[in-house]
Amino acid sequence: MNRVRDAVLRRTFYARRRLALIAAVTGLISIAALFTGPSAQAALPTPISASTARSYLAALPVRTENRTGYNRDLFPHWITQSGTCNTREVVLKRDGTNVVQDSNCAAVSGSWYSPYDGATWSAASDVDIDHLVPLAEAWDSGAGSWTTSQRQAFANDLTRPQLIAVTDDVNQAKGDQDPATWMPSRSAYHCTYARAWVQVKHHYGLAVDSAEKSALTSILNGCA
Repeated sequence: MNRVRDAVLRRTFYARRRLALIAAVTGLISIAALFTGPSAQAALPTPISASTARSYLAALPVRTENRTGYNRDLFPHWITQSGTCNTREVVLKRDGTNVVQDSNCAAVSGSWYSPYDGATWSAASDVDIDHLVPLAEAWDSGAGSWTTSQRQAFANDLTRPQLIAVTDDVNQAKGDQDPATWMPSRSAYHCTYARAWVQVKHHYGLAVDSAEKSALTSILNGCA
């Protein structure tokens, strides 16, 4: 009887120890999540190929732009994506390296490489999240007729290559310009930028103006 009792006690002891270890590991994971934000995001979506972009561009309607009635507030952005994390914070985590976020999802450390100008930053305050196709440009080329819900989806799109972390001054210099008047200073990024621009406009059924189409055609014709 003593042997049976001892065996039962040993099984109970080891079972309790396993449960304690599981609880400890779970607790550590929970603490880590608190300081690193949501689970790691995928990399910035890769734009369509140059050949597909040329095909999409040829199909885009060409129209004169109209900014009547535009207001940035008509595009609700930086909405909550997960827990306490908004769209900006998700993109900072996705596009950065070794990004650490506090319990409010704010990036407290990390580094960010800006493909527009080749600069690397170690403070999130030096980084803007660029709407690759600017909100005003979207309005000009068709978003003025959208619902608020559609404009919100556009302004917070994490699925297409529409949001990207870049140097804040560069983003501000770009403003609402299209490729006819502004391109990243890094020529090595021009093909990627043009492919992404056309992909976003095609997906959302937006138009291009003649100068914009001419500039995009010229860039894409030089892309492999």
